[in-house]
Amino acid sequence: MRRYSACIEWLFAEEGDSFADRIRRAHAGGLTAIEFWRWTDKDLDAIETALKETGLAVTSLVAEPMIALTDAANRQAWLAGLAESVAVAKRLGAPVLIAQAGDHLAGFSRDEQRVALTDTLKSGADILEGSGVRLGAEPLNIRIDHIGYFLDSTREGLDIVDDVGRPEIGIVYDIYHSAVMDERTEDVLDGRLDRVFHVHVADHPGRNEPGSGGIDLAHRLNWIFANGYDGAVGLEYRPTRAGAGAVKAAIASLNG
Repeated sequence: MRRYSACIEWLFAEEGDSFADRIRRAHAGGLTAIEFWRWTDKDLDAIETALKETGLAVTSLVAEPMIALTDAANRQAWLAGLAESVAVAKRLGAPVLIAQAGDHLAGFSRDEQRVALTDTLKSGADILEGSGVRLGAEPLNIRIDHIGYFLDSTREGLDIVDDVGRPEIGIVYDIYHSAVMDERTEDVLDGRLDRVFHVHVADHPGRNEPGSGGIDLAHRLNWIFANGYDGAVGLEYRPTRAGAGAVKAAIASLNG
């Protein structure tokens, strides 16, 4: 059975609420898992309490600090933050941390930046080793949401993972970003699904709920699961309709 994870940065959010209350609403809405982005701006005690109350799982959160991994000068600061992020992930039971490569840097060649990113991830693997937490680097689209971002190709992301050569390092595959970049899921992931640690979905245009746009999300997910993926699917979209019913409708469209 597929497991869907509500990104409560956008879902189950109501004006004036506490972040922890979003966990309770996700539970009341029938979800079994949630995810979120930064942890440094959250009340972790309140989040932990809400998770214990509801029994919900955390599938992923962001490894901080969110600084350019393509800049070797940032390596030590990021690695120090990664160690703290691993501790938070273990505390909340999250098996995956998400890393973003950062923007393309002026004054450095693409090859130099790729080497810096690869070496940083290799060092990160040493921190992750034995923790039960894995790190997924996330390719993002550079056409709409992340203009100037370094890692816009799923294939390149997987190639970097292969260069790192450690089981602690993989990718987060966001179908929305991939589709915006005109990638076909079956082309870019064929034979390499074991490197995918987490999946995100949203529709296009708008990055709204599944079923609102033109991406063949159900088809792509069916292919991913048919070919061996057994992880969670993060509902990381901007909802145009509030409430648990709208989330259930989005999930139904993905299962179609």
